[in-house]
Parts: sequence; structure tokens; C-alpha cells
Amino acid sequence: MKVLFAGLGGIGQRHLRNLRMIRGDSVEVLAWRQRGLKTTLTEQLHVEAGADVEAKYSVRVMPELEPALETADVVFVCNPTRAHVPVALAAARAGCHLFVEKPVSDSLDGIDELLDLVREQRLVTLVGYQMRFHPLMIRLQALVRERAVGNFIAVRAEVGEYLPGWHRYEDYRGMYASRRELGGGVILSQIHELDYLYSLFGLPRRVFALGGHMSRLDVDVEDVASISLEFFVDQHLLPGHLLQDYLQRPSARSCVVVGDAGKIAADFNAITLNRWDEKGELIETLSLPDYRRNEMFLDELRHFLSCIEEGKTPLIPLSEGVQSLRMALAARDSIATGRVTSLRGGEGA
Repeated sequence: MKVLFAGLGGIGQRHLRNLRMIRGDSVEVLAWRQRGLKTTLTEQLHVEAGADVEAKYSVRVMPELEPALETADVVFVCNPTRAHVPVALAAARAGCHLFVEKPVSDSLDGIDELLDLVREQRLVTLVGYQMRFHPLMIRLQALVRERAVGNFIAVRAEVGEYLPGWHRYEDYRGMYASRRELGGGVILSQIHELDYLYSLFGLPRRVFALGGHMSRLDVDVEDVASISLEFFVDQHLLPGHLLQDYLQRPSARSCVVVGDAGKIAADFNAITLNRWDEKGELIETLSLPDYRRNEMFLDELRHFLSCIEEGKTPLIPLSEGVQSLRMALAARDSIATGRVTSLRGGEGA
């Protein structure tokens, strides 16, 4: 198998490390790079002193994209968000299977063409929402499917983390997440929550959001977003809320599902899920203090490779990645216009 990486920043190197961990030297790794930085990052996103990423992982650099695609079987699209679709389109035309990092893009431009190409050529395409492989999320999804807390009354999710602390090896002001021209902003950069809410409750019918650049961070994108989502589940309204920010210290990441027969609370930082019954009694606890964050990336990659080799449909196909993108774009539009944004085709779980 020949694998081409478009982008070897933090997330690209994580997938590369994991690929070598799983498949060793049986995979030939190519890279199409624009900045060409040699910095090698550890799993904890520290710089490995004196290491050259290309030499360490036996990467053959390709200066031009088209010749690289002619030799590749699989492409990992890990460049800045705004550049995802052009690379993915070229790869799909070349018949390559695709791993597209989240979000799929920062607009819907070219999305229909990409969906058509992937479908026509029967390409395995996975969008990089590793939170779907987190054991707490897997349990939460099962409880939601079982209606374990009765009829749903509300869901609220939160994700907040101080942006300058994301990548200590680089100036946050140059990161894609900080720059509109690269497809940044908190709504798109922290889109995982929108994806898992979609996986739990379907596409919302309406979205209303407040937020913007509200801090002293030197960015030209929104760094706070408070998003209301109108889901319909079992023909009933389910109010949802998501808070995203680039500011919280300490960081926060959680989801609470409230029903008329109990409540579920998942804390992804503490790696704990609790469930209470209709009497308010704690009836289930799942705690994984030794869980390593990289495990969900490894499970995601194993799943992707097995889908290619066994001809299976991936857990998060391109079509689902597009739905979370639609949710994110609706929230950005709502902030810009001050109006509720409708999503046609919105339906419940």
C-alpha cells in the first residue's frame, strides 16, 4: 500500500506515527508538502530534538501533487481546512481512497462534486472525527439508542480550551485555527461536538448562534460561540446547546443528556460517564483513568484500513462529514446575520 500525506503538521504526524505503529515498514509513505518543515513531534506535541520527520518515518517527499497521486493508493488530507477540497478532488479523480481531516472544508464549494466522485468511483472516504471512537462516546450512543433516560428533554455540550496552549511548538497566531484565510475559527476547529451531536440526534432543523471574537487573542476569527440547536427526536422537540471557546483554563469537554427518566453526563477530560435514574440515584458509572487519548486515533485508523481492505462502509463517510459542516456553517451564518438559520432536511434520530 502506498499512502500519500498532504500535510505533516500536528495531526498529519499523529496519523503518520500511528500508521507506522500499526503497519510498520509494509506501507510506503509519500508526502506532498508546501512548508517542508523538518520538525518532528511527539505524541504529546513536543518537539523531538534533532529529529527530521522525513528521515525518522522514511517519508519520500513529492514536490508536485499530480505525480504523487498517480502512485498513491490512499491519501490523508491533513493540510489547512480551506485547502481540503481541492486536494480531495484531485485524489478522488486519481482513484485514491481518502482520509479527510475534519472539518471537510470551510464552505460547501466543490462538495457536491466530491460526493459524486467518491460515490461513482466507490472510494472509501472517512472524515477524521476520532471522538466517535472514544469509549465514553460509544457508551453514550448506546444509551441514547436505548432511550435509557426516557424521552429526551435537553442536551448540552461544551468544549473550551486555551488556544495558545494547543500547539506549544508553534506561535498560535500562525495556526490554521486562528486565521480565517485558512478556514479557522472556533466553530470549525472544534467541530467534533457538532459531529457527535449529529450522530446522537440527527440533523437539527434550525440553528441560532451568538458569538464572535470576544477575547484579547490575536486572531481574526470567532473565539466564542454559543449555539442553540433545534433537534426533533421521536417526533418531539429536543432543545440542544453547544458552547465552544478558545479561552477556558482549565479546559472543559462534556456532554449532558437529560430525559424524563434520568440523566447522562459524560466528562471527556475526567474520562468518566455517569447515569442517574428518574429518582436521581446513580445507577451507572464508567471511569477510564488510564485511557490514553491516542487510542481513539489508533482505533479510527484501524477502522479506516479495514474498510479499504474489506470493502466496508466507514463509520463516518463523507456524506456524514458534510452534515456536520452544514451545521457549522449555519452557526457561522447565524452569528453573522443575527438570525435563525434553517437546515433543510433536518430530522431526528
